[in-house]
Amino acid sequence: MSFSRRSLLACTGFLLGAFALGTPALAEDAFVAVTAIVEHPALDAARDGVRDELKAAGYEEGKNLKFIYESAQGNPGTAVQIAQKFVGESPSVIVPISTPSAQAVISATTDIPVVFTAVTDPLGAKLITNLEKPSGNVTGMSDLSPIGKQIDLIHEIVPGAKKIGVPFNPGEANAVTLVGLVKEKAAAMGMEVVEAPAPKSSDVQAAAQSLVGKVDVIYVPTDNTIVSALEAVIGVGVDNKLPVFAGDTDSVKRGAIAAIGFDYYDVGRQTGKIVARILKGEKPGDIAVQGIEITQLFVNPGAAEKMGVKLPEALVAGAKEVVK
Repeated sequence: MSFSRRSLLACTGFLLGAFALGTPALAEDAFVAVTAIVEHPALDAARDGVRDELKAAGYEEGKNLKFIYESAQGNPGTAVQIAQKFVGESPSVIVPISTPSAQAVISATTDIPVVFTAVTDPLGAKLITNLEKPSGNVTGMSDLSPIGKQIDLIHEIVPGAKKIGVPFNPGEANAVTLVGLVKEKAAAMGMEVVEAPAPKSSDVQAAAQSLVGKVDVIYVPTDNTIVSALEAVIGVGVDNKLPVFAGDTDSVKRGAIAAIGFDYYDVGRQTGKIVARILKGEKPGDIAVQGIEITQLFVNPGAAEKMGVKLPEALVAGAKEVVK
């Protein structure tokens, strides 16, 4: 037996032994890095949905998946730092949750696959140039709110409302897009929008307070800055009998009176399916950006009563969830 043949057999024996012991091949391991601009229930639910969907697809933490998560705590500068850190760690896929985090990650890499989620307007935010064929290393999901349905909901519950107050962060591209859509839909119904800018979470209470006496209802869009400080808006609504509506259903559990929106855990599960496809070999640029078609109605009769509103019985009966 020659030396080279003995070496080959020895290596073969080692590899067979490793597989017999259940040692996973390195190529089968996956590393998914997730980041969000801020922590609040909707974005947290999206993160959890991604993790659970990956497990369902056969990628499980502690076995063949490394899964890490970091929040920028509402700071765009921190979002950039997290993006750069993730790129340095060379994960299999990066999943930025929210528009600011997606902008930071996509600016940091043109090589690592990126699957954004909870992004309102990926074209307007310049994340991609084509929804059907994103090309390059990027794809993801849009959570554009069903603004028309939400304005109809406001009109159904508060039929006399003529002015809608909208607190928002003018620094979030998604929020600017949403305010524009709210104005368009409200105008079609003879309603006016009053803006209340809040660049930081600490500005949210003052922004909401500035609307008192000027509007008939407050509408909180899926703006991460405002949603992260939602309790401040709810407090203003309760103290001044000013109904507060929301763009996401998780905010109804926190005290908004009603919302037609998405279950962000389901959004995360749908995102996780895209991530799994990439882990199995598909190129992100060949996967069309997906939207969310199923909407749900959540209502909170107790919160409505505190804000001086009684929800129609038929509306409550048809809700997906009635928050007690």
